[in-house]
Amino acid sequence: MLTVHHLNHSRSQRVLWLLEELAVDYEIAHYERDKKTMLAPPELLAVHPLGKSPVITDGEHTVAESGAIIEYVLDQYDAQHHLRPAHGSDALLQYRYWLHYAEGSAITPLLLQLVFERISKPPMPLVMRPSAAIIAMGVKMSYIKPQIKKHLAFQEQTLNEQTWFAGAEFSAADIQMSFVIEAAHARGLIQQDYPQLNDFLNRIQARPAYQQALSRGGPYQLGQF
Repeated sequence: MLTVHHLNHSRSQRVLWLLEELAVDYEIAHYERDKKTMLAPPELLAVHPLGKSPVITDGEHTVAESGAIIEYVLDQYDAQHHLRPAHGSDALLQYRYWLHYAEGSAITPLLLQLVFERISKPPMPLVMRPSAAIIAMGVKMSYIKPQIKKHLAFQEQTLNEQTWFAGAEFSAADIQMSFVIEAAHARGLIQQDYPQLNDFLNRIQARPAYQQALSRGGPYQLGQF
């Protein structure tokens, strides 16, 4: 049976949601973040050498990375193309773009913001914190914040032109993009200026499979992802 090695407050929530949408039978191995570092526990190293989540095991196969997991699950369990556009369609090209954009271009400035917000805090030596704070603020204002606004505007415009990220139909690309938009929302970056992104969040969170995944997966708060 397929097992999701699920870390609380993490990207692996998307994998649970994907499996619920496809009605795939699966088990969950739960892991908790370290309360001080917010990192994954060392037990995950026994599953994959990087010790990170999401990871799935399915028979003799171990698959890591959200995009790779989505592709594997769809190859194995979505023969009817419920969550992936048909081969040769224009929607498939869009689908592939958003599937990889989410963990490539889109998440990078959000991760950088998180890193630079923590630079001037412990374990940074006390004497160095004021200088570190000045440097971090400069990087955030000159590069990180403009990049975040650029990407959010791009996502907003896409959903202003079509219902879902890959076109008219809901797909696994929307599941992949959910973490990016939920993380931005949790950090207060999506306000009234982004009505389409807020509508997207409302629509996905109302899906029964999304709610079932939350019920099975447990706590899911992304302010400190």
